[in-house]
Amino acid sequence: MRVLTDWFRRYFSDPQVVFLAVFLLVGFAIVLTMGRMLAPVLASIVIAYLLEGLVSFLQRHGWPRLPSVLVVYSLFILFVGLFLFGVMPLVSRQVTDLVQQQLPVMISKGQQEVMALPERYPDVVSTEQIEVMIGTIRTEIANFGQQVVSWSFASVVSIITLLIYIILVPLLVFFFLKDRDLIIGWFKGYLPEYRKIAGTVWRDVDRQISNYVRGKFWEILVVWAVSYVTFSAFRLNYAMLLSMLVGLSVIVPYIGASVVTLPVLLIAWFQWGWSSQFAWLSGAYFLIQALDGNVLVPLLFSEVVNLHPIAIIVAILVFGGLWGFWGVFFAIPLATLVRAILSVWPRHETPAQLTSKTGSLG
Repeated sequence: MRVLTDWFRRYFSDPQVVFLAVFLLVGFAIVLTMGRMLAPVLASIVIAYLLEGLVSFLQRHGWPRLPSVLVVYSLFILFVGLFLFGVMPLVSRQVTDLVQQQLPVMISKGQQEVMALPERYPDVVSTEQIEVMIGTIRTEIANFGQQVVSWSFASVVSIITLLIYIILVPLLVFFFLKDRDLIIGWFKGYLPEYRKIAGTVWRDVDRQISNYVRGKFWEILVVWAVSYVTFSAFRLNYAMLLSMLVGLSVIVPYIGASVVTLPVLLIAWFQWGWSSQFAWLSGAYFLIQALDGNVLVPLLFSEVVNLHPIAIIVAILVFGGLWGFWGVFFAIPLATLVRAILSVWPRHETPAQLTSKTGSLG
């Protein structure tokens, strides 16, 4: 019991640390328990945070706050309208066509290639093994196809949810942008007067998150647009669907690009086979990936989030498991928040560290 008491005094003797801990616990509990209920509000906060960069840019160039908000908000509504009524119907049609029509053809062609393996390598695989494997794959693909179609029509295009988001989110985003200072001032009125540690954490996190999230958003749009133009120029089937997957793949470092490469190359191979068209498309796709990592990322991200790859992967798994897509999207910013908190948290210094400090003072 005494060990626990000493530990508590060591780490929670400072009221600012107690406030930071309570604030984080309350915030985490609210998101975890009421995240689904407050999803429109949380989504609006995220979108307003993304748009704030453009509003601040206009203000730095002499625009008043309200006209800046109106211009940025109008562009946001235009973007949402184009996405909902231009991109999503096309993607939905391509998903349905891929699953219901093209996938059986691809399976049949792939089956012919696989059935030839026992003739080429009789000592490695047998006809019975190939038939069992093909039967299992066909069953799994059929189940997956049914899930995709039902998910795309029943879950995503749920009328009630869609109406809630279409009406509430744009309205909330406008007021979060317009009354930003008023809302922040009201919120600060309930915070303790002395909150230096929390302020330090927020400044560090805001500096990196604002750069990362806004940069990542623009990276998705640029990679998506360039991939769509490239795939369309090659007349690749399902260009919009595949380019959207390529754009979204940049959200998950190290993993996203590897995963999305398979469907792109598979569809290209089934469309053209081992031809020069397939080779040129593959080269263009890998060039886009190379330019994204070596040119676009350094241009968009002025500050590098210094996190170990293990920390990034663990953050993606943990936060993605808790909050799905948004957890994956904000995995690196949330990991940055954890690192910023740990950097200001009181630490128990070991005898070696104390000796080192004493020696340096002497």
